[in-house]
Amino acid sequence: MPLALTLARGALTSPLKRGVHADAELPATRIGGPVRIDPARLAAYARICGFPGGGPLPLPYPHVLGFPLAMRLMAARRFPLALLGLVHTRIEITGHQPLHPEDTPVLTVHAEALTPHRRGTEVTIVTRAHRDDDLVWESRSGYLARHRTSYDTDRPAPGTRHRSAPDTDRPDEPLPAVGTWQLPADLGRRYGAASGDRNPIHLHPLTARAFGFPRAIAHGMWTFARCLAESATPHLTASSAEFRAPVLLPASVTYAAQPAGSGTAFQLRSGDRIHLSGRTSAHPS
Repeated sequence: MPLALTLARGALTSPLKRGVHADAELPATRIGGPVRIDPARLAAYARICGFPGGGPLPLPYPHVLGFPLAMRLMAARRFPLALLGLVHTRIEITGHQPLHPEDTPVLTVHAEALTPHRRGTEVTIVTRAHRDDDLVWESRSGYLARHRTSYDTDRPAPGTRHRSAPDTDRPDEPLPAVGTWQLPADLGRRYGAASGDRNPIHLHPLTARAFGFPRAIAHGMWTFARCLAESATPHLTASSAEFRAPVLLPASVTYAAQPAGSGTAFQLRSGDRIHLSGRTSAHPS
């Protein structure tokens, strides 16, 4: 199904799913299939995120390849959360083997868990890439459906895990500033064209306001990918990030980083406000 039709289907089913909580049942559906890599789209993605051309795929790019499958899963009638307005809160990626532009990986996507969150309900979506039956790449992403919650916002409900809101500042020690990036107002539309992620919260102030944001916000996966492209981590094989506060477009943001073990710890921030924090790791050369 074309992605535009998937989003339209999600828009039609979303009003039926408002206020669904973490005790809802997730479908056991696992969807997927072989995916061909379009060189032109890959080149556009690399340009807007700052990755060099050629060589293996950028570590986050299989997420882009699997995004239509994830949207199809979350737009389905049996999926309990409303697709429109979902906010990407976190991601963990492990690259077991490099993927190359000429590969045709088999991607699968399934929903792993629903978790109570102090601003709503979060779902974990797992994406995996296989080549010749070998697992070569996998990720776990958290997506938040925001709604009123029935439990105390300062304590987890009994027997549940409590996740913090993605737009809550925390007293992290700031990392050393490396550079400042000026993000244009149309960044969401440009990244959406390259990645296929056209969630309305990223595209225009009017569509973003419908979901509670004063202006369009940058894609979390763009901020994550841009930080990885800037990272000095050679032989990058794994990374994780938490999307902590939305980046309202246009914006001036600071990329900050320092070595951490075999990789890099990084942040994206505006003044003292942290938008994203994460880490990379790598195999030794």
